[in-house]
Amino acid sequence: MISTTGHNPDKARAGFTLFELIAVLVLIATLLGLAAPSLRGFGRGRADADAAAGVLAMTHMARNLAATMGTVSRLNIDDETGTYWVTVQQAGVYEELQTDQGRHFRLADGMTVRLELATGVEMRPYVQFLPDGRTEQAMISLICRNEDVYSIYCPAATEMFRIVEPWELEQ
Repeated sequence: MISTTGHNPDKARAGFTLFELIAVLVLIATLLGLAAPSLRGFGRGRADADAAAGVLAMTHMARNLAATMGTVSRLNIDDETGTYWVTVQQAGVYEELQTDQGRHFRLADGMTVRLELATGVEMRPYVQFLPDGRTEQAMISLICRNEDVYSIYCPAATEMFRIVEPWELEQ
């Protein structure tokens, strides 16, 4: 007669010992500890890239507004507050849009902005977009907290703004 209630040494063991579980947890904690510093700036880097994409989108919107409304529009940039917004010319006066797209947008925390207009154009805090689709040649540089720079550039009056890599500007 064979007992079915006792311990059977021939049976394969199931599960893990407490020591094995602790060893695996220590290994996972060590790997996370090594990876954490490289992931620390991930969210901030994403916010910087999103800010550059937002400024680029506003240049395209300002250009389209000028063409569709048949009036001059401006992308205004306030480097002191880190904000940007679009205005359109109405009866000789530049007015903010009365839509959600007309609100003031803020750059990512710690980001600064520098606007450079074409040679010979007086320095001012905006870029103009004309009703015939032309745009002022300009460079909008977004300088991040970690010194990375996003350059949003319009090389000619008939081209659109685009984000360029530093090596593209050297050519």
